[in-house]
Amino acid sequence: MNAAVSRSVVMLAEEESWKRIFGLDAQTLFDTAVVLVAMLFVFLILSYLLFNPARELINKRKELIAGEMEKAETLRIEADEYKAEYDKKLQNADEEVNEIMNTARKRAKKQEDEIIAEAKDEAGRIVKRAEKEIALEKNKARDDIKQEIITVATIMTEKFVTDSMDESKQKELFDDALEKIGEDTWQS
Repeated sequence: MNAAVSRSVVMLAEEESWKRIFGLDAQTLFDTAVVLVAMLFVFLILSYLLFNPARELINKRKELIAGEMEKAETLRIEADEYKAEYDKKLQNADEEVNEIMNTARKRAKKQEDEIIAEAKDEAGRIVKRAEKEIALEKNKARDDIKQEIITVATIMTEKFVTDSMDESKQKELFDDALEKIGEDTWQS
């Protein structure tokens, strides 16, 4: 029996210790309620003192980030607009370059035509001046030939007067005068 008694004592002791671990007596429940109320009170105070400022800081940070994102999006849109404008200006610049080149070519062609026309006019004036000089030289040569003919005629007249001339003598004098003047004079 001793064994049975000792077994029952051990069981009672174990049961007693289980009650103590999970013993829900009034004092334990009151202590638990006080701790919960104190924790709630501490949580509310901490919430007011720490969590709310932290939330406000987080909200401000979110707003700042949202504002920065919005600003970045606005800047990206502006950059896209500037890029489109720049591309358009580049395209217009290429067109302007082509237009300027075409205008320059037209001006160069016009200047070339003007220079050629001026050169032709100058060449025409030179030719006219040369023709005038040639005409003057011809007139001078004619006058010189006339003077030679007059001189020859005067010489012939003198000889005729001094000599009685017959036909053979006259022919001889004429041939002699022609030799002095030269045949080239009569042919031109």
